[in-house]
Amino acid sequence: MSDVDLRPRIKEMLVKNLMLQTTPDQIGDDLPLFGPNGLGLDSIDALELVVSMEKTFGVGVPNSEVAGKALRTVNTIRDYILEKREKVGQTGEKVDKPA
Repeated sequence: MSDVDLRPRIKEMLVKNLMLQTTPDQIGDDLPLFGPNGLGLDSIDALELVVSMEKTFGVGVPNSEVAGKALRTVNTIRDYILEKREKVGQTGEKVDKPA
């Protein structure tokens, strides 16, 4: 999968799995996902997002510290997925899957 089609898939995942009242086209790549100045997601949404990422992209998020950095925007999610997939390609194992 190329980097080019990853962002639209992330946006579709957000809208579908979090049942957002918006369309993927309305979510900017750098729009904050959490807080009042962005999509307004909360901690429950964060849990759903982590599960969705694992199901959709095969990438887990091991803890809240990593989640806080990786789940800020569509771009940070994309970067995290690409980084983890690169490590999987090097080791052949899933990475950052909670024990």
